Amino acid sequence: MKFAHLSDLHLGKRLCEQSLLEDQREILRRILAILDEERPDGVLIAGDVYDKPVPPAEAVQLFDEFLVQLAQRGAPIFVISGNHDSAERIAFGGRLMSARGVYMAPVYDGRVEPVTLTDAFGPVDIYLLPFIKPAGVRRFFPDREILTYTDAVSAAVEAMAPDPARRSVLVTHQFVTGAARCESEDLSVGGSDNVDASVFDAFDYVALGHLHGPQAAGRPTLRYCGSPLKYSFSEVSQTKSVTLMELAEKGRVEVRTRPLTPLRELVELRGRYEELTLRSFYQATSYPEDYLHITLTDEEDIPDAVGKLRVIYRNLLKLDYDNARTRAGQWDAQLPDAKRKSPLELFAELYEKQNGQPMSEEQNNFLRELIEKIWEEQV
Repeated sequence: MKFAHLSDLHLGKRLCEQSLLEDQREILRRILAILDEERPDGVLIAGDVYDKPVPPAEAVQLFDEFLVQLAQRGAPIFVISGNHDSAERIAFGGRLMSARGVYMAPVYDGRVEPVTLTDAFGPVDIYLLPFIKPAGVRRFFPDREILTYTDAVSAAVEAMAPDPARRSVLVTHQFVTGAARCESEDLSVGGSDNVDASVFDAFDYVALGHLHGPQAAGRPTLRYCGSPLKYSFSEVSQTKSVTLMELAEKGRVEVRTRPLTPLRELVELRGRYEELTLRSFYQATSYPEDYLHITLTDEEDIPDAVGKLRVIYRNLLKLDYDNARTRAGQWDAQLPDAKRKSPLELFAELYEKQNGQPMSEEQNNFLRELIEKIWEEQV
């Protein structure tokens, strides 16, 4: 049984205030072309369908078009909400759509019932676990201590009780300890959202969403497929792809990828203003439509540099300087320790200095949840 694994579409996202809807529409078209060639038996979409809990209408229309085209191809579709999504909005209409083979994960209520598919090797149980937090799971397990993300996901997985004799697939959206992050992903306070990989040992394949770089997390079958597009300049070196997973008999899983080519690339250029303008013909023909980040190394600021450079590089999205002045003013040089510490760690140090003792575990947990709640409201 073959599955296509997608995640982190982030429909409606803007890059440096540039709308990416055209780029997203085209990459979804290219994904459909790959699926037409591969003909998977199911499509797994592991969260962050949208970039905001309340997405713009154009983003909703785009996902609606994509779902309709996927459903027309006949394979069942499995969708969960991520940390950028509204779980309620993703779940809306799920019971109606399941009749058409489109399974939208309901809001987590302490139970996850699998959807079972069958092939020549027998049944495959598909479990849909949307993005969850300790506070959202704790109330369903009042007799269990749930303080961390590992505690929360472990409780949810144990409640599923997947049959070890049957093949099972989990679609979820969490940060697995040890995986590599980039700028465009939300970072939690002090890495508090880490989930230990061992929590997922019961599943033959775990389709992860959340991180934008395609990568395995501890084992080849515990995998982030990554986002289909580059959503920050920190992702310039990444190769985006569709992950394809094939289940044979119990214990045999094969994973491979198909590369995705975007409508426009993200490109970083660096040099003196004069160099970048003198080479204008070559540069402009090399990157006629690509989104650019230019770093100028001139010691003096160039008046209206953005406006002048956009005559040559019309999709210039970001401009900064790297020179003696900017390097001297970097926070890393002035505050080398503070830059690397989370707000939780800094507050804990302040508390201990003022009170002569460290915060208790209860205080730590309260402060962590409070900071996360504040950050969520600012997304």
